[in-house]
Amino acid sequence: MNKRRLGKTNLMVSEIGFGGEWLERHEFDESVGLIKYAQEQGINIIDCWMPDPKSRDIIGEAIKDCRDKWYVQGHVGSTWQNGQYVRTRDMKFVKPAFEDLLARLKTDYIDLGMIHYIDSEEDWNNSMNGPFIDYVKDLHERGVIRHIGLSTHNPVMAKRAVLSGFVEMILFSINPAFDMQPPSEDLMQMFGWYEDNMKGINPERAELYRLAEEKDVGITVMKGFLGGKLFDAENSPFGVAFTPAQCIHYALTRPAVSSILCGYDTTVQIDQAVAYETASPDEKDYASVIANAPYHSYKGQCTYCGHCKPCPSNIDIAMVNKFYDLAKQQPTVPQSIQSHYELIPHKAAECIACRACESRCPFEVKIADRMKKAAELFGC
Repeated sequence: MNKRRLGKTNLMVSEIGFGGEWLERHEFDESVGLIKYAQEQGINIIDCWMPDPKSRDIIGEAIKDCRDKWYVQGHVGSTWQNGQYVRTRDMKFVKPAFEDLLARLKTDYIDLGMIHYIDSEEDWNNSMNGPFIDYVKDLHERGVIRHIGLSTHNPVMAKRAVLSGFVEMILFSINPAFDMQPPSEDLMQMFGWYEDNMKGINPERAELYRLAEEKDVGITVMKGFLGGKLFDAENSPFGVAFTPAQCIHYALTRPAVSSILCGYDTTVQIDQAVAYETASPDEKDYASVIANAPYHSYKGQCTYCGHCKPCPSNIDIAMVNKFYDLAKQQPTVPQSIQSHYELIPHKAAECIACRACESRCPFEVKIADRMKKAAELFGC
């Protein structure tokens, strides 16, 4: 299992993670076994946004003898009231719910303490001014929360978190369909409405990825499969079906992304996700699916898919394009992006403009021209 550094937390997390929201569907021992099986496959990060006692008890039982092998995303503000999930900033519910999380997970610390689910400006203001954020920061100062994170589906709120200075990582919803959508405070809107003329990644989302990379705020991914819709051509906004490996690869090729947290019902589904680690380039290829879809277009935009390989000058074209896209949005090249670029063994200036890569690009990107511009921008 490949590990990736989760931004400034410096935690090395498995690039395939465990989203725990389906655990309560099954018998207790079955779900415990599912988590243990995931660990055997090299998965080491798990999200527990769920406030219900059964889900929390399952995770606690599964990791009690191997707590140091897991990085836990535990959410502050997700509560269980009268047998129902309630998102709240009311401390009379928030504090007992978090203490319950610690008790049921049989632990005295949470690796990634997540400010739970902020999608609106109003909720941001309510959360960031008053006792809720004071509680989060106190937990962090006492080491109960090792790192402060935040979960959101709205790129505007995600950018606020990245720029906050104290949020070290975010849990954000990423898939090829969501990336075309404009920001919204209504998560369900992103599951339903898509215009046929949507063209590539939404600028707000591109800006989020740029900022997260620049500020070294790591991203873990939720909703990577669009609730399973992307697996079904009839329900997919693209009119074609994707595979798990293709969706996983799309998420993991976004800037700043460290891990995609998949939901599992069975060990077979874990195997399907982990198979990404040994999948061929053809099996990971999401670009051809998007390019040949009857709806929507990324024409002219690099999606960092790697179709351009091999390069006779051994340039990692996708990586150069990624840093170029991140840097060109700024008046001057950020030092962090310049440093990342300079670590690439073969720079854009080495391009011989053979244009063989362009014949392989599904989105008709003018790669040689971009290499020239990247060389001018970065100075090499």
